Amino acid sequence: MSDRAQKRPFRWHIVVFLAPAVLIYTAIMIIPLFGTLNLSLFARAEDGTRVFVGLQNFRTLFGDDRWSDAFWNATGNNLWFFVIHMLVQNPIGIALAAILSTPKLRFAAFYRTAIFIPAILSFVIVGFVWKLILSPLWGVAPTFMDALGLGDWFAPWLGLERSALTTLALISVWQFVGIPMMLMYAALLSIPDEVLEAAEMDGITGASQFWKIKLPLLLPTIGIISILTFVGNFNAFDLIYVTQGALAGPNFTTDILGSYLFRTFFGFQLQLGDPNMGATVATVMFAIILVGVSIYLFGVQTRLRRYQF
Repeated sequence: MSDRAQKRPFRWHIVVFLAPAVLIYTAIMIIPLFGTLNLSLFARAEDGTRVFVGLQNFRTLFGDDRWSDAFWNATGNNLWFFVIHMLVQNPIGIALAAILSTPKLRFAAFYRTAIFIPAILSFVIVGFVWKLILSPLWGVAPTFMDALGLGDWFAPWLGLERSALTTLALISVWQFVGIPMMLMYAALLSIPDEVLEAAEMDGITGASQFWKIKLPLLLPTIGIISILTFVGNFNAFDLIYVTQGALAGPNFTTDILGSYLFRTFFGFQLQLGDPNMGATVATVMFAIILVGVSIYLFGVQTRLRRYQF
């Protein structure tokens, strides 16, 4: 019998190395996930016992006006929150990465650090500081805009229904723009010098080189940034809670799925918590994220592989 026909020994060291991570991930992610899915299929009876209701909680969430109006309002707000990040945060991140990757730029390391620092700050700090900055009573924004001759443009943006959600999204953009910037910066550095030298020999330099050579090679990274933005935005909660409270004022105009889940599950003020309906909202959030990630993995990523080295 040849050596190829012999059975290969099982690589136990792979199991040993993977076991701690798998166990921890299972304990803090997989088990709670299935627990949430299970909880969404039950309801609390009047005598306090758990009753299996199947998909009735989902019918209530989508069909009962007491639940569906707030749910669709939060979903629409969450979608707008995501759109602003995609249209503002990611293009700015790409532009900053392109500028900071310029070889002749001085103090580039300092600029990268300064832009990335807000991403590691606590949501509590960011929310509290921006509330102070934008306050019409003691904030520095009115004074600063007056000094620039733009005082008439100032408004209490966090207190107006038409602008509160957009303002919070832009605050979030300010905090996290450093993440797409660093990912794009690393992707730009990974482009082989031979490709750029060949482009220069063909007369493609400057901005033309970025649009025609670098940007197409960055598409896989842009796809990853987009799906990370999608998952992060549809899991958002902290900034809304810190700045606007659990009621996501004014008049629920900043309410997103995370804050709606919090009020549904734990209750707030006059609203009683319902763990079963809260689990139902969490399950729908999981389904939305799962569908979005699946579309990216099977519909987008496979087409972007042609741009990878």
